[in-house]
Amino acid sequence: MEQAGNDEVIVVGGGVVGLTTAVVLAEAGRRVRVWTREPAGRTTSAVAGALWWPYRIAPRALARTWALTSLAVYEELAERPEETGVRLVDGVLGGTSLDELGDWAARVPGLRAATADEYPGTALRARLPLIDMPVHLRLLQDRLLRAGGAIEERTVTDLAGVRAPVVVNCTGLGARSLVPDASVRPVRGQLVLVENPGVRDWIVATDPVAGTTAYVFPQPGRLVLGGTTDEDDWSLAPDPDAAAAIVGRCAALRPELAGARVLGHRVGLRPVRDRVRLERTERPDGSVLVHNYGHGGGGVTVAWGCAREAARLADPTAAR
Repeated sequence: MEQAGNDEVIVVGGGVVGLTTAVVLAEAGRRVRVWTREPAGRTTSAVAGALWWPYRIAPRALARTWALTSLAVYEELAERPEETGVRLVDGVLGGTSLDELGDWAARVPGLRAATADEYPGTALRARLPLIDMPVHLRLLQDRLLRAGGAIEERTVTDLAGVRAPVVVNCTGLGARSLVPDASVRPVRGQLVLVENPGVRDWIVATDPVAGTTAYVFPQPGRLVLGGTTDEDDWSLAPDPDAAAAIVGRCAALRPELAGARVLGHRVGLRPVRDRVRLERTERPDGSVLVHNYGHGGGGVTVAWGCAREAARLADPTAAR
């Protein structure tokens, strides 16, 4: 592969983690190029439901720190929702209590126990960032370009062939073959987009018996209904039976959704790992490789925190 300039950083991967990392690096004055196999609009990030919440992501303590860093950024971006795609929206998280959370929860705006009128069971009420990912990904691309960065569509088949003083690996599920790291695996998520009959708040509910999750996220011009967690399933084709089940579970939460006109279907493969890999390694030629992958369905939640840590690790003066 092409040799990069002596002071360049190449970020491999153009999803939300890769773009956010590239933005942090470029806005800090680094010369950054993003190498991505496909445009951001066709990545897994583009189809994410994108509610901020540190859920099923490890290591837990670090993930919460990364999440709170991201929360502060999203709160600022929410002041310009049309431009950034970020809004602060009220909603209910079913099946979770305050006792299950740590001290970090005090930082979450409006977080409290939900009332019986709000949810029939244990639940939390909060005002959280809800992100319109197509808009947000365009924002990240624009910020990167304004900071002097570049985005190139190219397929990387071997990380060793990416030659630069610093390479940041944000390839998500691609890390399974590129590192290679067999511990990265897909967890398939299917969504249904429907017309919004007037739903303004989000809701997430888990059935502990059936092991299913239902969520309703109001996005501009549509409702996003989910979802599925199909482990080790590589299929990107929407399953009609799964779609019908999603709509049924969501209509049980919000009866006004019964019969809502379907606008489309989306499928994404979450890059799940037992814990996020965020670390620096030295390559035989003296260059630096920073890994930043394995975020599962929490990439949006921790993106800015992980990006800042990755940028620190990418600093040539960082401790070895």
